[in-house]
Amino acid sequence: MTQKFHEDNFNVEVLNTTGLVLVDFYADWCGPCKIMSPVVEEIAKKYEGEIKVGKLNIDENIKIAQEYRVMTIPTFMIFVNGEVKETMIGAVGKEKIEEAIIKYM
Repeated sequence: MTQKFHEDNFNVEVLNTTGLVLVDFYADWCGPCKIMSPVVEEIAKKYEGEIKVGKLNIDENIKIAQEYRVMTIPTFMIFVNGEVKETMIGAVGKEKIEEAIIKYM
């Protein structure tokens, strides 16, 4: 299951986490984000206990979106030990996201 990331928990849940975190930057009004939502849920279930997967609503967390220069959504970022290792923009395939996850596991 995916977690909800926001300005109050981003440091603890993403930046101060040891290991891999996949963050889905999205907005409720975004069509491609809605298409990708089940894919993100599948990935969260498949890798449960191995990685952390969460979503961050850019409309509700403008500071974080600006800090990470999220200009297009959906944007997926892989953080390893609090550091951005990879960014994928747009409705990318599940395989592409999984390839990136496996690369950093």
